Amino acid sequence: MRHLTLLLAVLAFSACQAQSTRAQPDASPHADAGPAVYIVNLHDGDVVHSPFRVVFGLYGYGIAPAGVDHPRTGHHHLLIDTKLEGDALDYAIPSDAQHKHFGGGQTETVLSLPPGKHTLQLMLGNYQHVPIKAVRPSTPITITVK
Repeated sequence: MRHLTLLLAVLAFSACQAQSTRAQPDASPHADAGPAVYIVNLHDGDVVHSPFRVVFGLYGYGIAPAGVDHPRTGHHHLLIDTKLEGDALDYAIPSDAQHKHFGGGQTETVLSLPPGKHTLQLMLGNYQHVPIKAVRPSTPITITVK
């Protein structure tokens, strides 16, 4: 009987761990992996209907509105069907249909995208919208809008 109780406890713990990992696909459970942003509610390959909600996650840093220069804080930027790399990471993230700014400190949004495949990626920008290199961007995900 004692072994059965232990087995059930291990299975319950494993199920909780699996759910926890799924909720934060890019978030590191270990502080030594460093700060990161991640998309909480959507995963690579998901199929959604427009409009749909995107929830932002952040590990190891805090949120502050644009224009507020406070250590270890920033605000979210959502990249849609684009990426930033190379020298572009040294400058303010553009603000347009493919680069959504959440300078008010928002941690989620509702998007309306046309049907088809789309990529989404989160980045954390500083008070001047420049990507914070110390914070790992989310892994880009591809979703299909029906």
